[in-house]
Amino acid sequence: MNTDIQHALQQLNTLILGKENVLQQLFTAVLAGGHVLLEDVPGVGKTTLAHGVAAVLGLDYRRVQFTNDMLPSDLLGINVYRPNEGRFEFHPGPVFHAFLLADEINRASPKLQSAL
Repeated sequence: MNTDIQHALQQLNTLILGKENVLQQLFTAVLAGGHVLLEDVPGVGKTTLAHGVAAVLGLDYRRVQFTNDMLPSDLLGINVYRPNEGRFEFHPGPVFHAFLLADEINRASPKLQSAL
């Protein structure tokens, strides 16, 4: 295993105790360019884990709390018309961050879930 990865895992092991296997699997998925679904009981540090991994890897991080009234534009972003300039300006949503924590996806509407 690469020494940089070992160093990052050691840093995270001091932040999150007892999750060495989860950390290795998470790093494997991130390095492979994949996605990760973390499922566990409330209060065990899933958000802290995600934020810590993003910080150790130097990635910009964003957390989105899904609710049933969110729209796809809340996640993807929106084009705003600037009439004085005669053009649209895109305001990116949180999905454009390198590391996104989508919390409680099950509360989102099917339309919003498909936007992911």
